Amino acid sequence: MSLSVIWPQPKTIKMTNTWTDRWNERYANNEFAYGEEPNNYLKEQLTQLPIGNILFPAEGEGRNAVFAAQLGWKVTAFDISNEGQKKAFQLAEKNKVSVDYQIGELANLGYKAEQFDAIALIYAHFPANLKSKLHQELDQYLRKGGIVIFEAFSKNHLEYLAKNDKVGGPKDIESLFSIDEIKADFHNYEIITLEETVIELNEGFFHNGQGSVIRFVGRKK
Repeated sequence: MSLSVIWPQPKTIKMTNTWTDRWNERYANNEFAYGEEPNNYLKEQLTQLPIGNILFPAEGEGRNAVFAAQLGWKVTAFDISNEGQKKAFQLAEKNKVSVDYQIGELANLGYKAEQFDAIALIYAHFPANLKSKLHQELDQYLRKGGIVIFEAFSKNHLEYLAKNDKVGGPKDIESLFSIDEIKADFHNYEIITLEETVIELNEGFFHNGQGSVIRFVGRKK
């Protein structure tokens, strides 16, 4: 398994130390915060695609990246959390696969234009002021005809979170997603699936119960 650590330099799009500390704290325990099994929607969609190169932004503890590697994908991932990276490498070793997982921010990681056949954004809730810019930056690394797979909490999720905080997700509406936002962020994509739906989550300690999500699969034009 390769380990490449690139320290972030000052950029227009930059995470705060508070954001980094939050995720390091969440991933510091021995247990996997969101479990070791892949997200159900990712699993469903990824098994329908031809195997190639895939990027996992904000990959956390690596459950989805490891699953893709088990299918034979060449897997690249990044996050800002050193603790998440450690857990991802543990999970990859346990499952006897290799994942190229870097620490840093997108602009500093050296990815090439049209490097990837697919990008998977699974509960990649970036800070509210950065999320659309990051989606648009990610676009350059996906080849024409490449696929984005997206699942994250919708703006209507707050009512479910108010009833059950164990379902997890951001507590501020600006960090949540709407169908219109996804259409705007991925305006140059053929929409294969775009829907808001209520699902039952059972992912580790932090995603448990009913929640409202946006699901999107798009093909870059």
